[in-house]
Amino acid sequence: MSNDKYATPLSSRYASDEMSAVFSLRNRFSTWRKLWLTLAKAERSLGLDDVISEEAIEQMEKHLIITDEEIEAAKVEEAIVRHDVMAHVHVFGETCPAASGIIHLGATSCYVTDNADLIFLRDAYDILIPKLVNVINRLSKFALAYKDLPTLGWTHFQPAQLTTVGKRATLWIQELLWDLRNFQRARNDIGLRGVKGTTGTQASFLSLFKGDGEKVEELDEKVVELLGFEFAYPCTGQTYSRKIDIDALAPLCSLGATCHKIATDIRLLANLKELEEPFEKTQIGSSAMAYKRNPMRSERVCSLSRHLGSLFNDSFQTASVQWFERTLDDSAIRRISIPSAFLTADIILSTLLNIASGLVVYPKVIERRIKSELPFMATENIIMAMVSKGGSRQDCHEHIRVLSHQAASVVKEQGGDNDLIERIKKEEYFEPIWNNLDSLLDPSTFVGRAPAQTEKFVNKTVAQALAPFQHYVNDKDSKLNV
Repeated sequence: MSNDKYATPLSSRYASDEMSAVFSLRNRFSTWRKLWLTLAKAERSLGLDDVISEEAIEQMEKHLIITDEEIEAAKVEEAIVRHDVMAHVHVFGETCPAASGIIHLGATSCYVTDNADLIFLRDAYDILIPKLVNVINRLSKFALAYKDLPTLGWTHFQPAQLTTVGKRATLWIQELLWDLRNFQRARNDIGLRGVKGTTGTQASFLSLFKGDGEKVEELDEKVVELLGFEFAYPCTGQTYSRKIDIDALAPLCSLGATCHKIATDIRLLANLKELEEPFEKTQIGSSAMAYKRNPMRSERVCSLSRHLGSLFNDSFQTASVQWFERTLDDSAIRRISIPSAFLTADIILSTLLNIASGLVVYPKVIERRIKSELPFMATENIIMAMVSKGGSRQDCHEHIRVLSHQAASVVKEQGGDNDLIERIKKEEYFEPIWNNLDSLLDPSTFVGRAPAQTEKFVNKTVAQALAPFQHYVNDKDSKLNV
């Protein structure tokens, strides 16, 4: 594209070549040609061989991929006729003169535009699903690697009971598994509009086949089969129901919520210096502050996830305002929102895969933060240990309460370290358990079943979910230039 014209960053800067190709002009118009060829083949096989010649079929087959010159010629023609499909019928007919009279025979524009869109929806999901599988696979390896590493849990972003780094990752993975389930459902639910005519009644095809309704049904079935789909929607108006677009975009928008949450967690942990996304040796974090290591990949995921979530409303509004058999106010917005949704989801998953492939954990920072908070969390264990040595729970509780407030004052008012344990070691009341304090403060005893939960989740739940997709798994290192 010319540098003098605006190009959407989705395709020019971020999205993969394969996803951009799905929604490219060349693929769109070449798919229209494939649909015209398929219709002609099916019509010829069902008795219209006196109208549709073998030479027409051969010429169409030779020119399925539209050339740059033909795209430009169609633009010129469209400026004259003000109809994109008819412009391409004209150009394809000039390229295939033997077929010029039978291209688009019996069809309405939505035969090519809607069926093509449904093909693109399915093809786009076939690109996204492997990427999502690999994000889940990478994060699962990360979860297993850090299943035993205690870390401070957070509720309300306030210190809470300990968890492990790996267990926290399972929260991310579980939502991604639900996204994978939703993706697969949406992908398999996509059918074709098929051959339905201008208002869905198949009247034009009934005329072509001289009132033979069975042949019209057979034509519909044959086109669906030739295009590699399982079914066509049984009822349509001029278009397939735009509710299908809602069902196709909803899982993408839901993925946006998942990825925004994951990336936000990583950004917060980066601020705490406990975990970082990949940062290359030559990467610049700030033009002014040379020391900066900004989580720019995670920030990009958050930014694009918000955009992705907003696109659902386009499909909802469009489906809800369609009048009767169709209105054309669906056209312009769908040309923008549907490609945008898939391109954005593609970028998010590629970026998240990159992040998941190079997450850096800093155990010493995590350990220091645990030590600053664990003494308060261990007070119940200390009370129980004192009771086991013959002490009174109420007396011990009061001693702990006084010392805890003193330690909290040092932290909050003086900016010092939490010295609760040092205070306990100095107070003779606690002498019976002085030798037990190290074991009472062992972080691994505060994480509950987190390691076991993580291991079972990855080895059972994740393994079962990914089993049908193992041919997609790529364990090679993801490139960092994202």
